[in-house]
Amino acid sequence: MARDARSFDESDVRVRPNKKGSRPRTKDRPSFDDAEIGRIVTVDRGRYTAILDENTPQERLVTAARARSLSRQAVVPGDFVGLVGDTSGASDSLARLVTIQERKTLLRRSADDTDPVERVVVANADNLIIVVAAANPEPRTGFIDRALVAAFDANIHPILCITKADIKEPDGLMANYAGVELDILVSRTADVNASGIDARSADGASARLQRSTLDELKELISGEVSVVVGHSGVGKSTLVNALTGADRATGGVNKVTGRGRHTSSSALALRVEDAPDRTWIIDTPGIRSFGLALVEPDNVVSAFPDLVEATADCPRGCTHLEDAPECALDAWVAEGHAGTSGAARLTSLRRLLGSSVKEEAAEKTLGES
Repeated sequence: MARDARSFDESDVRVRPNKKGSRPRTKDRPSFDDAEIGRIVTVDRGRYTAILDENTPQERLVTAARARSLSRQAVVPGDFVGLVGDTSGASDSLARLVTIQERKTLLRRSADDTDPVERVVVANADNLIIVVAAANPEPRTGFIDRALVAAFDANIHPILCITKADIKEPDGLMANYAGVELDILVSRTADVNASGIDARSADGASARLQRSTLDELKELISGEVSVVVGHSGVGKSTLVNALTGADRATGGVNKVTGRGRHTSSSALALRVEDAPDRTWIIDTPGIRSFGLALVEPDNVVSAFPDLVEATADCPRGCTHLEDAPECALDAWVAEGHAGTSGAARLTSLRRLLGSSVKEEAAEKTLGES
């Protein structure tokens, strides 16, 4: 005899209990209202050092590990973060970094002009000090221009510090940036026997800097956070040491390649000596590239104030490149509106814009494939 067909419903389903617990998952996250806010001063191999209760008797350095919920977000020197757990700062203690406060500025770069990956340098900086040498090694205007574009794009005030002026007068370099809104400082060594800002005297000590240059720079950055960038060998670490009393490693220049040796290994925020509270310098490792893949072409042009006015007469959609029809930049430079360095400045601008155009074309091709 045939068996009767049976209909099944949800009551016939048996669910095996979860061995790890039956509490349902939730998208709700704790608010961490009780988190203590601190300033990140250094990042080293997954550990973050923050200063809490800054400029109070309770001031202390706290080491923290980042919470898993922040695993995809960069935490860099200058960030203000929320910390929970053991925030005593005692030896071998470890807090948990749970929040990143809203940033007022963010200096970023890419590895090159075709790399879309954001590499955050520092957060909440007010000034970008671009250190170059007048000679040994020779200044690279391409690097300066890239740093200036990144600074203007991030709304950070740029300061150009030219070192080793006792080797070569930087008149030509200074004239190149006469039409740019930035402060320019020229540094010479106080030791007449030295051959540059990072030269070594007979006893092995770093040559001292001119006190007037240091005082002028301190006045410019008083009460603010400044980040220092520059190629190795230009005297960046020596300048940081003179401002902060730190002992960042310094190095000379390779006589064969004309390039400096990398000395600093990690970004570090340091207090400036004999300066008002909250005056910080953030030293960065030697940066050999300053890619601008994340900067819009219009913002690249805006970083050239001596040229940007002419673009109002360009046709709509003008790329401002050398082969762009009816581009007004050539006539602007020819008529002397951009000064004696106008031709060189236009060449630099078009070089940067050419990199941006190539990047956009590559992205378009990738999207259509």
